[in-house]
Amino acid sequence: MDALFRSQLVALLPRLRRFARGLTGNADRADDLVQAACERALARMEQWTPGTRLDSWLFRIVRTIWIDDLRARKVRDRAHEREDLSDQVFDGERHIEARLTMEAVREAVSQLPEEQRETLLLIGVEGVSYKEAADILDIPIGTVMSRLARARAGLMRLMERRGRGGDDGKVVRLK
Repeated sequence: MDALFRSQLVALLPRLRRFARGLTGNADRADDLVQAACERALARMEQWTPGTRLDSWLFRIVRTIWIDDLRARKVRDRAHEREDLSDQVFDGERHIEARLTMEAVREAVSQLPEEQRETLLLIGVEGVSYKEAADILDIPIGTVMSRLARARAGLMRLMERRGRGGDDGKVVRLK
């Protein structure tokens, strides 16, 4: 089981890193978060029940460590570090537009309240079911659905505001 567990853990690393990046907004912090989660999972491997979803268990570990870290540092830094686009080599107008659109979406997602952001990332990016998200977040499925609906509506408002030129550089927090 030890070898199987480790190989499944390695296969899940890209998804864990993507989820952590969405939570932290920073690649370096995301890598640290995933490393801490892997260390915890390996140390507590016997707590995982074979036959259950390893990805859900690991997402929950990542989330728990993230929350613990936020509480310990009392830091609510949700702003993304912007990548320096001047250092990038572009393959034309479509590539530039795609990068700018992705950056706009990342910025909009970073402005969502934390509980909406983590719900949106789990369901919209990682593709977990509503029930799995409810289990990972330890909330009722109805709360998952309402958080996701509010996250989607908030994203739409933020993107529409940006499209109308309403982005004046100020961070807008949604309730």
